[in-house]
Amino acid sequence: MKAVSAALAELSQSDISSFEKQEKFILQINGEPLTLNLTEVEIFAEDIPGWSVASKGSLTVALDITVSDELRKEGEAREFVNRIQNLRKDNGFELTDRININIVENERLVSSINEYKNYICAEILADSIEFVPEIQDGVTKIEINDIPLQVRVVKKV
Repeated sequence: MKAVSAALAELSQSDISSFEKQEKFILQINGEPLTLNLTEVEIFAEDIPGWSVASKGSLTVALDITVSDELRKEGEAREFVNRIQNLRKDNGFELTDRININIVENERLVSSINEYKNYICAEILADSIEFVPEIQDGVTKIEINDIPLQVRVVKKV
């Protein structure tokens, strides 16, 4: 059994694929051929750290799910745009209304918003986005990827 297990562990991806297609495979154990049927083994895919692997039949797909700092910032910027667009709609703003935004300073989001400020302003029609220590009135609480944020959206007159 140990020799069979060791031989199976040495199979290449193409050997495994051939085994699945032909439903049998011939191993060489101590110089003797041993025929295994597909029903006698269990073939499964394991996740590789940082990857998500899925299989269906003979097709296997692996996706790199590592989130880089750049990707995280872009995602936060897009979420911010989504939340502000919802606020515009909730406040009854016209599609072409220009706005100004104040944001209570937030260390976790300041770099994302500043790095994508031009994109954000273009998407939400903002003339300015300013970080402030606090907002006295008209504050709205939103969340960007589970990060609480306080903002004030003001329609430009």
